[in-house]
Amino acid sequence: MEKRTQLQKQLKTRHVTMITIGGIIGAGIFVGSGAVIYSTGPAAVISYLLAGVLAMFVARMLGEMATANPHAGSFSEHVRLALGNWGGFAVGWLYWYFWVIAVAAEAVGAAGILHYWLPDIPVWIISLGLLVILTATNIFSVRSFGEIEFWFASIKVTAIILFLILGLAYVLGLWPDKMLSFENLTTHGGFAPHGIASIFQGIVPVMFAVIGTEIVTITAAESEKPKEAIAKAIKSVIWRILLFYVGSIFIITCVLPWNNAEIMSSPYVNVLKILGIPGADQIMNIVVLTALLSCLNSGLYISSRMLFGLANRGDAPRLFLSLNRNGVPVKAILFGTVFGYLAIIAAYFSPDLVFKFLITSSGAVVLFVYLLIAIAQLRMRARLEKEKSELQVRMWAYPYLTYLTILSIVAVLVLMATNSEMVSQLIMSLVSLVIVLIIYGIRHQKYSKSEVKPSNTNELLEKIEM
Repeated sequence: MEKRTQLQKQLKTRHVTMITIGGIIGAGIFVGSGAVIYSTGPAAVISYLLAGVLAMFVARMLGEMATANPHAGSFSEHVRLALGNWGGFAVGWLYWYFWVIAVAAEAVGAAGILHYWLPDIPVWIISLGLLVILTATNIFSVRSFGEIEFWFASIKVTAIILFLILGLAYVLGLWPDKMLSFENLTTHGGFAPHGIASIFQGIVPVMFAVIGTEIVTITAAESEKPKEAIAKAIKSVIWRILLFYVGSIFIITCVLPWNNAEIMSSPYVNVLKILGIPGADQIMNIVVLTALLSCLNSGLYISSRMLFGLANRGDAPRLFLSLNRNGVPVKAILFGTVFGYLAIIAAYFSPDLVFKFLITSSGAVVLFVYLLIAIAQLRMRARLEKEKSELQVRMWAYPYLTYLTILSIVAVLVLMATNSEMVSQLIMSLVSLVIVLIIYGIRHQKYSKSEVKPSNTNELLEKIEM
């Protein structure tokens, strides 16, 4: 195995763009949206819009920092540049933890669907098989990962677009024996039958559905044209969120009464059944399976590159810097899969204790990561403007929208604290954060004098690239 220290730039712009789109369209939109609609009513459209705008602001901040410092690595390095070593350490390990647990969760979910077609094979064996197959794909080369993710994302995007076209035709009365109607938006108790407060409560679960826009900054290190790829992907976040999330939820609430019990199971399947699409349940099973496999594939990639970045900064063992001849950090990938295998085994032997603990303790960590990203952009932008650096992507209405984003994320965390179903996620995720910070304190106590306190961004970037 060759000793390499640099990741290979094998991802094309089309890969980066579709990886970002695929990162946004997770299985949660196809399955979890029903619960949000049922608890919020047609006003769930507003919940998705507000959560989407918040995710869009975070993506814009990341785009600004990543295009200004395209060689700094993933967004954990941008946080490190702005806030110091503790910020990069905390963001890197929290995000890594989130994705290694997500990998196991996606494998279990995908296995559950395949078990429907392969009832004689136990779910845990299918889960392990899927993890092995996609691990092998990631190890082969970054281009193979990019190509597979490109087609996974293409299937998801095509499915959503076809759903929107068919649903809009039905709502507008362009469907056989159907007239223009938006009555489901206001009947059955009104637009917000559970009150205005339910709209803001609905933002909490939706936030976890729109996570994924930050993936584009991780791919930058292996992109042929990092600045162009990041700028293109970030600038298209607006229409993607509006089209895929807000658009599809609008169609669902127009076609299905919000209080229909069937909306809880699979709203997309039930809409297609009303439209008379044959084999709707099988079609959506395939789409959801693709979404789960896509997230599993991305999770393996993201966790390994985050661990590689941590090792590169001395925050993880240097053995994770080892690359194969294709420039893939094999040991970083395999280390993440070890946790994936253990979590899958836990899902089989202890689903209500160990596996539930893992899922719960990683649930809100991305919100902590987003909060640190927003604070980092606030400081980084001030520094870049002082240095009169050119910005290819700019955060809108700086610093006001940055402050609004910070306050909004804090508000979401407060809403979680007041939600009996989500407070355990918040508490356990806080425990995860505290553990990471304690480890940082122990690990870096003797290096406290070397804490990164950059006075010049470009000078620090030069040190990082050495």
